[in-house]
Amino acid sequence: MTRRELLALVGAASAWDRPLAGRETPTAPVAIVRSRSYEEDLGALLATPLDQLGGVGRLVKGKTVTIKLNLTGSPGLRLEGRPPGVTHYTHPRVAGTLAHLLGRAGARRIRFVESCWGTGGPLEEYLLDSGWNVRALATAASNVEFENTNSRGRWKGYARLKVPGGGRIYPAYDLNRAYEDTDVFVSLAKLKEHGTCGVTLSLKNVFGNTPASIYGDDAGREEPNESPTKGRLLVFHEGKRQPSASAPRELDQGSSRDPGYRVPHIVAELAAARPIHLAIIDGIQTVAGGEGPWMRGLRLVEPGLLIAGTNPVTTDAVATAAMGFDPGATRGQTPFGQCENTLRLAEALGLGTTDLRRVEVRGLPLDKAVFRFAA
Repeated sequence: MTRRELLALVGAASAWDRPLAGRETPTAPVAIVRSRSYEEDLGALLATPLDQLGGVGRLVKGKTVTIKLNLTGSPGLRLEGRPPGVTHYTHPRVAGTLAHLLGRAGARRIRFVESCWGTGGPLEEYLLDSGWNVRALATAASNVEFENTNSRGRWKGYARLKVPGGGRIYPAYDLNRAYEDTDVFVSLAKLKEHGTCGVTLSLKNVFGNTPASIYGDDAGREEPNESPTKGRLLVFHEGKRQPSASAPRELDQGSSRDPGYRVPHIVAELAAARPIHLAIIDGIQTVAGGEGPWMRGLRLVEPGLLIAGTNPVTTDAVATAAMGFDPGATRGQTPFGQCENTLRLAEALGLGTTDLRRVEVRGLPLDKAVFRFAA
């Protein structure tokens, strides 16, 4: 992408009427670093953008840090038989390196979380099935924990996190208490497109915060099913059933049942209810054409990027532009052809800006980072 093309994209991103016209949404710098391989010195590479953001010590020292991984889909689903970390999962070396850096910066406790597909069992077992070296991850820092948030897990009950302003789909979400029992929340995402949300970055990653025990297709009608085996298609995507009666009901059961409307709104609400303090996007190796091996036409790509920021909307806006897309696009425009733009919805909730003119990019210039995902 030439500088002229980038400037045109920035201008397009800022031309749309903002949901908060007249109100200035937050902004924060975003750092980009070039990384060609997971075999490089990831410690030095990942430390670079974190340092460019001012260092993480001020954020994590003495704190409990929760890292939300992106492990979408069953570990048994592989693209061309490759390890999922080089295709559609967060790569284990990125996760381990981040834990090491956070521990070195003074984090008191580091907890890895994910709502594991089709199981309420231990996260460690899911990681082993995914080909991860769990022992190496557990010893990356002095106090590492693991929590499968697909059910209540070790806790006696769930945390109810309210959507500021009351929400549009749900007023609040019942989540595993790990999301409440933390000081710092990190979204460790993968640089990918998404069939329902256009892109899946640090914001979309929090969709996996929700427990299938409550929001899954086989969730209990009255009380949660603590041994869930299915996804959240009927409840979240299609709205064909309600979550367990123990959780808040939908605000308007007559609203659109279109997944392209529902899921982006739910993601924005979740990001507002459980704010992200640090967004890191693994784009060293990934896939284009969708979010996982079940998507037709999925292909391997190597953008060679690590992107980090302290505001998830600004971070995702830069990442979306780095994918060759307009972060301010509206429904019907690539990559949001069949869906609402989650970034703009999060912006409307006051979480951050999609206006690239207001985002300082540090490290690798954005025009040098662009890798076009569109075939």
